Order: sequence, then C-alpha cells, then structure tokens
Amino acid sequence: MYNQGVGSWLHRRRPKSATKTALIYRDSPTSYGELADRADRLANALRDRGVQQGDRVAYLGENDPSFLETLFAAGILGAIFVPLNTRLAPPEIQFALQDSGAVALVNAEALDKLAVSGSQDTGVRCRLVVREAASNEVSAGSQDYADALAAASAERIDVKVSLDDSAIILYTSGTTGRPKGAVLSHGNITWNSYNVLVDYDVLSTDVALVISPMFHVASLGMAVLPVLLKGGTLLLEPGFVPGRALSLIEKYRATMISGVPTTYQMLAEHETWESTDISSLQKLTCGGSAVPVRVMEAYESRGLSFSGGYGMTETAPGATSMQPSRSRDKMGSVGLPHFFTDVRIMDPLGGRQGPRDVGEIQVTGPNVIREYWNRPDATEVSFADGEWFRSGDMGFADEEGFVYISDRLKDMIISGGENIYPAEVEQIIVELDGVGSVAVIGVPDEKWGEVPKAVITVRGGYTITEEDVRSHLDGRLARYKIPRSVVIVDDLPRTASGKIRKADLRQRYAGS
Repeated sequence: MYNQGVGSWLHRRRPKSATKTALIYRDSPTSYGELADRADRLANALRDRGVQQGDRVAYLGENDPSFLETLFAAGILGAIFVPLNTRLAPPEIQFALQDSGAVALVNAEALDKLAVSGSQDTGVRCRLVVREAASNEVSAGSQDYADALAAASAERIDVKVSLDDSAIILYTSGTTGRPKGAVLSHGNITWNSYNVLVDYDVLSTDVALVISPMFHVASLGMAVLPVLLKGGTLLLEPGFVPGRALSLIEKYRATMISGVPTTYQMLAEHETWESTDISSLQKLTCGGSAVPVRVMEAYESRGLSFSGGYGMTETAPGATSMQPSRSRDKMGSVGLPHFFTDVRIMDPLGGRQGPRDVGEIQVTGPNVIREYWNRPDATEVSFADGEWFRSGDMGFADEEGFVYISDRLKDMIISGGENIYPAEVEQIIVELDGVGSVAVIGVPDEKWGEVPKAVITVRGGYTITEEDVRSHLDGRLARYKIPRSVVIVDDLPRTASGKIRKADLRQRYAGS
C-alpha cells in the first residue's frame, strides 16, 4: 500500500473488522466495511470533480458520519481536510476557506445558508450538501452528497502519502486577531493516537460516546481517531443533550467519554443522573480547564475518576495526561508528558527551570506541528531552537515531573472548552463609533468556566450601551466569543509603557 497516512486506516482495518460496528448514529450502525466503502466512493466522487492530491477539502457540519467520510476520503486522495467550526460567523468561514484555498466544501443542509454566504468569493468550486431528507432540494451551485456517492465508483484509490505529508488544517484564533491554520501531518495525527492508546488504555472493545464537536481537535484527537485506529465503536451525537447522552450510555453500554468540565457537570446535574445505569463507563477524559471538586465528587460517588490533560491544536492535541489514580494527590496538575512527547519549562533567557520554578511550557515530539499554513512568520516565532513549540502558557513541574499551569501568557479565555482570544474580539469592538479603548477579559462562570467580558472607554460626545456592542458583534463573530457583559469605565489601568493591565481588570471584575 502506497498510502501510509490516515487515508489508509479504513483500508487496513477492513479485512480485520469488516463486519464490526464502527459508528452508531441516530441508532443506525455502520460497519467498518461500510464506512470504508463510503469513504472510497466519496474519494472517487471528489476526484471526478477535480480534487487532486494536495488540494484542500473543507467540511461544515455537526457530528455526522459524513464528517468522517470526508476526512478519510481526503486522506485517500492525499488531499488536506479542513474542518470548520459551525459556530463561526460568515466572515470567519470565508476567511478560513480563502486562506486554506479550499476547492471543495461538504456541508450539512442545516448550515446551507452559512455555507453559501461563507463560500462567496472563495476558491470553492465544488459543494456537496448532506440533505436531511431526500425530498429536500439542494441550493443553487451545489450537489446532493448522497447522490454523488451513489453514482461514484467504489474502486480503492492508492496514492503515495507519507507520514510527513499534511493531513488536516485546523484554524485557531490568533493572539493578533488573525486566525492561523495549524497544519497537522499524518504523522502528527498517528503519533497522537499512539499516545492516547498508551496513556488512556484504549481498547478495541471500547464504545466511545462522542458528544463534543469533531471539528475541535480535542474530540477528534483524544477520542474519535484513536478509537477508530484501535477498531472500537463510536456513538456519534450531533449535539450534546444531557438526558439523551445518559440514555445512550445505558443503552449501548458506553465505556468512554471525552469532554470538558461543563459537559460532565451538566450530566451530573441532570434529573436522570442517579437513575441511569452508567456502570459500563471506564474512561473519562477531560481537558480545557480543571474539573471542579464538586464534579469530581459526583463521579467518584459512582466509582469513576477523571483522566485530565493539557494540550492544544498544535500538539494534535495531547501534551500531557493525568492518570486517574493520581488525580487527587496531584490536584491541580495536568499530569505527565504523553508517552511519545516531551515537555520542558523555560525561563525568559532560554534556560531550563528547576522544579516548581515558573516558566513557559514548551513541547516537542512527533505529534507537534511543523508549521502554520502560509504563515512562516508565525511558524518561526512559535518554535524555540527550531524544535520546541512555545505554548505561550506559563507553568511549572514538580519534583516528579507533574506539570501545573500557572497563567496564560496570551490571555486566552476558555469558555465551555472553546478558546477565545481577546485580541480578535477587541479588534472588532474598536470599529464601533465612539469606542475609545477596550479590553476583553475572562470572568468566572459556574456553567462555562469562563465567559468574556468587555471593559471599554467611550469618547466624548458618544453614548454606547451594552446592546450596542453586542449588536455590533452579532454576525461577525461566533456567539460564544461575544462578551456576555459590557462595562463602561472612565479609564483603563495601564502600565508605564501604556499597556492595559488585564490582571487588574480580572481581579476587579472576578465576581461579576
């Protein structure tokens, strides 16, 4: 087999597990053989429409079998998969399509309006719509996804793809307001999956409930791809509904969940939590932020512990992992480096820090990206010694090597597992007439962990309300990025050099 990348996984898995269930979606099972056949058909359909090796193929939709079919079809062709966040606004979708140079877009029918507006004036020349019902008409300039597969050949395509070739471009919000496309190679994805298999003991008998969106690297890298590599089964949910999630755990004897603290909190607070049989669960992986003690206790009372961790899109995403057995005595830690990954803590002068000395967390390993898409400037400044990825997060390691996060150098806000970079929001707020200066900070929220708050000054002669700010942002940014609250102040605290002291603002508004 010439293809050594992710596109070969289903071809390699088919003779071993052809009749085994790979996916269950809306109570309908798909075997590994069927999934491989559909991915082959889509690959041929895309090739018939001009998609070639190295081209970018985008996907816009919630969790659905077509997401995975598109990912694997792109891998089969040696094309690059570009999953898009469904919560983005049309200009953000348009930027990702333009920047990546995507030539094809597969989108869910429910998001067709967003797909149409977001793909205008881009290089997309082929668009396939995943219809909810066969009787529905597809929008102008698009074709029906199911029809395209039915008419395509099921012949297996085998092109030369190496582990060094690019597999996925995932867009991350930039600290300067301009999103960057992190280029994950086939090797990054494969080695991250190895890390998960080793450190989280993923088995071919695992049944993983996928309730987090697959367009996020955490869901894709920490659950979906490792489970498929191992030959397990995915319970694919298009969205997170706590009551339904609990019923699925009981019905299909789910063994594994990957989520964020808010996910687990909402499950434990649901009215059917106590009456649901969750005895099949064995693995709970959680990232994004620390699990609140009350949530840990709710699961411990049912005999379960969390496997925490730390990572980012650029590490595909795992950098560290915490064994459940150490979650209590190492409270607050994000664990040890993953098996095939190395982590170091560095001082500002480039020297290694000793135990418990705070410095920048840097990561290296075969799961770490080599570059950002078409951004050599960003790539250069993101690596130390040309090898160690500079996370921008501050932390320390204890005497046993367990890593702790102490601060976020980039002021990133994590809200319900979504990353929000203040600079991106601030750049649009200052375009509103009358805004003098603005600072967006994260403030605590019981449900989401953090939510954004805007602190602004208003120029003389203008009046600005909270509604004015929110209306200005609506449709231009994903809703989760829009500040939940806005406060008008006479002046913002600044350093001697004029920089806004966000730490002061976070302290002042921590309870609001």
